[in-house]
Amino acid sequence: MTNSTVPSFAVVGHPNKGKSSVVSTLARNDQIAISMQSGTTVVSETFDINIGQAHYRLVDTPGFQRPRKVLAWLKAHNPTADKRRECVIAFLNDESCQQQFVDEIELLKPIIDGAAILYVVDGSRPYSPEYEAEMEILRWTGQPTMALINPIQNDDYVANWQAALGQYFSVVRVFDAVKADIEQHIELLQAFAAIHQPWQAQLRAIISAFENETTHQVFQSCFVAAQLLEEMTQYKTRKKALSKTQAQTLKPVLEKQFYDWMRRREKNALDELQLIYRHQRLERSDSELSLPDDLFDTEKWYGWGLSKKQLTSVAAVTGAAAGGALDLAVAGHSFMLGAIGGGVVGSTAAWFGADKLASSKIKGLPMGGYEARLGPVASKNFPYVILARFVFMFSQLKGRNHAQRDGIVLDEIGLEPLLDNLNSDDKKKIFVALDRLSRQKSVDDLPDLLAPLFALVD
Repeated sequence: MTNSTVPSFAVVGHPNKGKSSVVSTLARNDQIAISMQSGTTVVSETFDINIGQAHYRLVDTPGFQRPRKVLAWLKAHNPTADKRRECVIAFLNDESCQQQFVDEIELLKPIIDGAAILYVVDGSRPYSPEYEAEMEILRWTGQPTMALINPIQNDDYVANWQAALGQYFSVVRVFDAVKADIEQHIELLQAFAAIHQPWQAQLRAIISAFENETTHQVFQSCFVAAQLLEEMTQYKTRKKALSKTQAQTLKPVLEKQFYDWMRRREKNALDELQLIYRHQRLERSDSELSLPDDLFDTEKWYGWGLSKKQLTSVAAVTGAAAGGALDLAVAGHSFMLGAIGGGVVGSTAAWFGADKLASSKIKGLPMGGYEARLGPVASKNFPYVILARFVFMFSQLKGRNHAQRDGIVLDEIGLEPLLDNLNSDDKKKIFVALDRLSRQKSVDDLPDLLAPLFALVD
């Protein structure tokens, strides 16, 4: 017998009506198998959901296969209403029934063990009397019930389902398993707390834990973003050589090492963000940021970072020289930028004197040796590009439903609309912080400074 003090919900219904999608959404777990083929779930599977100190269970069950025959078996024993639950238990213990009704045995076991019932139907399909046998069997168990109308393709028949389900279930809700957000999840728990008094305290604790977790996830995201910004704006690489000629030949080696590290560091941060929001299996395509020869004349660059106008505003706020941020000619060398696949900024930067984007140097060492160096990136716009790409992914994950299985492409997002919605004090703090980062200066409390920006993301 399941511990009845721990809220437990068995998700049941007809095959292929979105039961596993509902479980994935409520479990906040994208590792639950979902398929459009009937029979994806063949045995009951229990998921323990731990949110802080709160705990509850979800049980994904097979679909009803022969409900009319099961109901006929139950009715043949002609129990009075007070004996119907006992009759269902007798059905579960009957060896012949265990052989004939495998799916029904699997889905009824957790309910008899104490799980409440979440009955799922497809609101885009017509109501039919064939479902009444299922609903009647569930009613015989005597467990608290809620019906969820999942509009898989449309909501054409939702009203018909509401009229029918209201005769069998204590609460009826429309719940799109692939689009429902955390607020709708919490509403379901609140509704159950209202109809099943023994679980009220536990369910309220779960609701509070969900709300606290949502706040904590945003803070964790700010922390990961801050680490990414600090490390990518400070990174540099170097190698020693015996001669200046040998040092010069190290150019392609250093460039590959430098930009491979950039790509890998951003990827790791985005992977960490997915883990924060429990999207472990989400397929993500990290788009290339392809840049032509002139970085600061590139619309793509401005799409990610800031425009010339915004950079001028930043310069005014921070006291930096805006012209310096836009100057591309250093010691007569142009940058000639290419692309970093899945990275933040491209480069086949001039090997000598490129100190505005990626500083590359060959320096004589004691004992006649030389050292070739590359980095760090010194562009004023560079931190904004990094931040914009991270914020885009954050915006995709923050409210993403765990039953949604299409992938994400890391695409363009402009920071300017978000920055424009910040109050002047918060905006100035971010401008100053990112300006310091572009000059490889440390920034205290960077996660806290970024928090107001992340709070604006829907």
